Amino acid sequence: MAELGSVVWPPAPIRTERLVLRASEARDRAAFVELFASPEVGTYIGGARPREELDRAMPEVPGRRPGLFVTELDGAMIGMITFDRRDAGQPGHVRPDAGEAQLGCLFLPHAWGHGYAVEACTAALDWFTGALPGEPVVLCTQTVNARAMRLGARLGFTEVERFEQFGAEQWFGVRSALTPPG
Repeated sequence: MAELGSVVWPPAPIRTERLVLRASEARDRAAFVELFASPEVGTYIGGARPREELDRAMPEVPGRRPGLFVTELDGAMIGMITFDRRDAGQPGHVRPDAGEAQLGCLFLPHAWGHGYAVEACTAALDWFTGALPGEPVVLCTQTVNARAMRLGARLGFTEVERFEQFGAEQWFGVRSALTPPG
């Protein structure tokens, strides 16, 4: 997140039944390259990036910033969860001053279909609610991204609006700290 206020970053690792959410480390670099080079992962985020470009540009410790959790399974990175402030210039807001926290997640294709995204996002959202009580979290995804639409519903996000952006229809929803997941 561009601004986490008084929240200390990184927080202590968050453990779930199967996963660990933690700050990025140098050992995650290869998984970050794989994530952003994957054509499957890139389908709804503007496409895969060339592996050679990623190898050159990726820092030694990628993703080392407030709001980014590496999702680890059995000691290896399988994805990431992010909280970023939604820019006021983008469509879709639930606060008049914009700047809502927007949830994002990307997982390597071999980790799809096992419930890891729900487990990791639930833990990250629980952390966020404890760290920044009362703050809404928003989610924006292409309506054709069936996996992300199902994930949003399972996490308790409710639709606010739909709009065109990046040449596709976008679904924009909110998860209020006062609204329990459905």
